[in-house]
Parts: sequence; structure tokens; C-alpha cells
Amino acid sequence: MKKIIFLVAVFIFAVTTIQAQKFAYVDTQYILDNIPEFTEAQAQLDELSNQWQKEIETKFAEVDKMYKDYQAQSVLLPDDMKKKKEQEIVEKEKEAKNLQRVRFGKDGDLFKKRQELVKPIQEKIYNAIQELSANNNYAVVFDKGGSLTMMYANPKFDISDDVLDNLGANLNNRKGKGKSGSPAPAPKQSGTSGGYNTGSGSGTETREPKK
Repeated sequence: MKKIIFLVAVFIFAVTTIQAQKFAYVDTQYILDNIPEFTEAQAQLDELSNQWQKEIETKFAEVDKMYKDYQAQSVLLPDDMKKKKEQEIVEKEKEAKNLQRVRFGKDGDLFKKRQELVKPIQEKIYNAIQELSANNNYAVVFDKGGSLTMMYANPKFDISDDVLDNLGANLNNRKGKGKSGSPAPAPKQSGTSGGYNTGSGSGTETREPKK
């Protein structure tokens, strides 16, 4: 009998614990779009990307000119001079490709700059979500803007605007669509305040110049 009472008590406790847990989700892309620091960081990354891309295109243009000049002169050049010119072209092309790798490759300059500018913003977002989760007893907070596929999400569980409030983001004229694809609602007033904020990151793509 005592064992049955104990099992019932454990069951009731487990059910009560599960019911006490709350779930929520955020849209990190919506949050990032409404953070001035992120917009400024993205603009700086785009400017650097364009600057470095032009630098690389100039290098490849020099390679292209050297090759065309070689083709025009090759008939008149002796073999030893041809080999010298060919080697110069190969070295120049290697130099251009190496610069491209340094600027845009894995762990390259653009990646490092993105980490420098965006990582602190991502940490602010995480800290704000963590604080809201602790204050509101959220067991799990999903990211609608990430890789998670959400077939349906009830807007009342979207705490994206609460995160923005926590970060001290401007309450008026927030960009992007709000919950469930409708225009962003007037943000809810939060009891906490603070400064605010991935990918990702903005992802700035580069293309290899035509040779």
C-alpha cells in the first residue's frame, strides 16, 4: 500500500513539474534586423568585402594582361624567354589566388572581422534570452530564424519582442514582420532593460573574378 502511495505521489509530482515548464521561441533574424549595432556591423563587413573584392579583381586583371601580352609576343620570343614569361604568369596567378584565400577563405580576414563585430552582438542576444528564460521559467526556447523547422508556431509564445525590450532596442517602427507573418505588433513592455545585440552572420559572398 505504501509503495502504491509513493508511486502515485511521484507521478503527481512529475505531472506537476511538466505542467510548470513553459516553452517559447524567438526569431533571431527579426531580432538582428532591429539591432542598430548589427546593421552597422553588416555595413562595415559589406564595405570591407567590396574593397577586398576589387583588390583581388585588380590582381587577376594583371594576370590576364600578362597572359595576353605573352600570347602576342610568344611567336617572336626564344624558348628560354617564353619559359621565363610563363613562370611569371604562374607566380602572379598564385599570388592573386592566395590573396583571395587570405581575404575570403575559411578563417580568412572576412571571417575574422565578422567574428570580431558580430560575436559580441550574438552574446548579448543569448544573455537576454537566458535572462528572460530564468525570469519566466521557460524550459526551452526555440529559434524560429535558425535551422529548426516549425510547421506552426502560436504567436503568444513568440518572445522576440521581449528580447528586444530586454536589449533596450527602439520600441517604435521595428523592422520586419512580427508574429505569424503579420506586421510587427506594438512591443510589449518588459520589466527588464539592457543594451542589445549571428551567421553570420551575415554571410557576404564573393565570386572569383573571371580570368
